[in-house]
Amino acid sequence: MKLTSVVLALFLFGAINLDAEETVELNQTTQNSTEYNASELSIEDGKKSEQLLFEKNTLDSELIENNIWSKIYSNYHIFLGLKKQEIKLDKEISELAKVRKKTTAQKDALEDAQNNKATLLGKLQLLEEYEKDPFRKFLTPPNIEEIPHIGNPLAVIGALSYRQKISSDEQEYSSRYDSLIYIMTKLKEKQRVIEKLLKLDASNTEYLGAQKDNDDQIKTFTPVIEIFKTTQNVYSKKVDEVKLNLESEVQNEIERTVSIAAIVLFFIFLLFFIKYLVKKYMSDNERFYTINKALNFTFVTILILILLLAYIENVSYLVTILGFASAGIAIAMKDWFTSLMGWLTIVIGGAIHVGDRVKFVRNGVEYVGDIVDISLLRMTMHEDITLTTEMTNRRAGRIIFVPNNYIFTDMISNYSHAGLKTVWDGIDFLVTFDSDIQKAALIAKEIAKKYSKGYTDITRKQLNKLRSQYSVKNTNVEPRVFTLIEPYGMKISIWYLTNSYATLTLRSTISSEIIMRIQAEDKIHLAFPTQSIYIDKDVPKSPPTLENAPTQGTLL
Repeated sequence: MKLTSVVLALFLFGAINLDAEETVELNQTTQNSTEYNASELSIEDGKKSEQLLFEKNTLDSELIENNIWSKIYSNYHIFLGLKKQEIKLDKEISELAKVRKKTTAQKDALEDAQNNKATLLGKLQLLEEYEKDPFRKFLTPPNIEEIPHIGNPLAVIGALSYRQKISSDEQEYSSRYDSLIYIMTKLKEKQRVIEKLLKLDASNTEYLGAQKDNDDQIKTFTPVIEIFKTTQNVYSKKVDEVKLNLESEVQNEIERTVSIAAIVLFFIFLLFFIKYLVKKYMSDNERFYTINKALNFTFVTILILILLLAYIENVSYLVTILGFASAGIAIAMKDWFTSLMGWLTIVIGGAIHVGDRVKFVRNGVEYVGDIVDISLLRMTMHEDITLTTEMTNRRAGRIIFVPNNYIFTDMISNYSHAGLKTVWDGIDFLVTFDSDIQKAALIAKEIAKKYSKGYTDITRKQLNKLRSQYSVKNTNVEPRVFTLIEPYGMKISIWYLTNSYATLTLRSTISSEIIMRIQAEDKIHLAFPTQSIYIDKDVPKSPPTLENAPTQGTLL
């Protein structure tokens, strides 16, 4: 039994030793395997760490470059840091100031602290806008200015320009929101990268600081995004409403402009059509001119009324304003107003027409010419060569502008009114007392009748027509001759009808003919002032003749 027990004990001991050796070998093998795996894992972590650091640096560059929000946050962060430094300096200055007996080192420290605070205050002053709400400036949407009212076609251009402006402002404001969303996305990507880095190296202070700074930025921008989103929605809806209103007003104005243009074109077509008919079927140029002016005036009046009714929203307001302003306008524009009244008198009354020959006297100066135009404010007269220009002005060919209001204040003679184309003209000459006066008068009348016969017939017909309009009693149109006593002889005055537009021409012809006929007569002598001197002789009973009397004189 004892032997068996010993053998069994030895066997167990051997088995235990064998197990112990196998266990030692197994542990050694496991340790070697673990060391190998740890080395291999360390290499992979290093590569991951480098990759993550590269991603982090890339994100940092993207966050800093070309992003206004990061720059604002950076300035805001700097401002907070400077405020902390200010608090620290204030505390240091306060403690040093409390020391009554300062050492040289303490004095220098106090002076340095005060200088540092002065520099710090200058920096804080530059960044004071970031003290309360650093993002308010960029969160505030662009101001929507007063919406233009489209009341005429030109306002459409301004409305389109305004629409383009608010669209540009909306786009710029939306780009701010997009950039804020972009920076938040990058911050979250950076957050995930830092978390992966901390898993690889949990005790790295640089990673921990970056994580804290990134979390602070996320916390800062999260409420900003919420506010921005709400503000952008409100702003976008308001801009859309403004755009719809502008589009509606532009559309209405375009439709109204097209309608007005169609009406104006219709009246223009009607105007030219009526002018065509008048020109085609009317042979009288003067009447055509008058009708043409009346048509132009009517068209302009209708055009003004159309535009006023179309573009003045409150016509009664305009009438009220004009009513109050009429007194001032009447005083300030008295001459213009009276000229307009004169124009109405001329046009409606028919006292003067375009083409009439008139004589106008102003300040003792006479002007004779033809009316070439009658406008709202004045008549335009072309001065012709007439007896007046020959005897008085010695000038002709001028364009004379006569204000219409002169018709109320000055004398204007019309040589061709109501179809009359002739006027009476007279020639005077003197014959001696012993001449055959009857023969001289007969010659003058004969010549005047000869050259004025055509004008006499025309005048007779025209006067017969005027009897229905005017009370014309004396219609004698034959040449008239008068013999009158003058100091130097008998004056023969011959009157005849002549063309209103060529009085000087016929006067010249008749004068030459009379002189030739008188000179051919023996018993008729032209008279002029004479003087006779008698020395030691009796005065003859008969007056001296033209041949033997000493004379000196001029023809009248």
